[in-house]
Amino acid sequence: MQCPDDVITEALTHGDIDIVGRMPDSSNATFLVTITHGDINMRGIYKPLRGERPLWDFEPGLHRREVAAFLLSEVLGLGLVPVTILRDGPFGEGSLQFFVESDTRQHYFSLFEQRPDLHDRLREFAIFDFVANNTDRKSGHCLLGHDENVWGIDHGVCFSADFKLRTVIWEFGGETIPDYLMEAITPLATKVPLNIAALLSDEEVLALQERVRWLIAQKTFPTDDSGRRYPWPIV
Repeated sequence: MQCPDDVITEALTHGDIDIVGRMPDSSNATFLVTITHGDINMRGIYKPLRGERPLWDFEPGLHRREVAAFLLSEVLGLGLVPVTILRDGPFGEGSLQFFVESDTRQHYFSLFEQRPDLHDRLREFAIFDFVANNTDRKSGHCLLGHDENVWGIDHGVCFSADFKLRTVIWEFGGETIPDYLMEAITPLATKVPLNIAALLSDEEVLALQERVRWLIAQKTFPTDDSGRRYPWPIV
C-alpha cells in the first residue's frame, strides 16, 4: 500500500487496531496489526511498553525510542524510518509503525553487494545510525520495500548516553561525508527539536549533540578499528 505520509499518520493515530499475531523471533512483544480508518485498511507493527523485556542498560520505554528514531529521520530529511507514532493500543501505550511490504530475500549485505545504485541510501543509514547511537543495526533491519526504497526498522535500543554503536554498515568508513548530509546534521549540534528531546533524557540529548559535533569535526564516515562494533546476530 502506498499512501502519503499524512494519510498514514492520520490512520495510525485514529484508526481501529486489531491484532493479527505476534511477530516471530522478537525479543520483546511485537505484534502485526491491521489498522482501519474510513476507507483505509493497512497493516502496522505495534510494540507495547507492557511487552518489553527489562534491559540493564536501557530504561523501560523502548517504544519511545522507536518514535524518536522516526522523528530524527524526518528532521534530517532522509525518510529512512516508516511512519511511527506513540499511542494506546490493545495492550496499552506503545509505538505503532506503518508496516512496510518488502522483499524478504534482501537485506543490507545483499543490497550492498548487488545494488550499487542504493549505496548512497546505505550511506545515509550509516550517518543516521551514528547520530542515533544505534546498538542493533542488523543486516535484516534494512528492508527493500516494494517501492524500491530501503527502510530501517527496530530502533528501540538507540539514543543511549553511552556510546554503544553496533552496526553492520562499515563499508563506507573513512569516506568524506557528502555535503547534503553534513548540512542535514549540523543544526542538531546546537539544538535538538523538542519533539525528539521530549522522548529522551537530558543526558541522551547532550550525547546526541556530541556525536553530531564529532562528525562535523571529522567530516568522514566513522570506522571501527576494534572490529567489534557489530550486533549479534548480524543478520
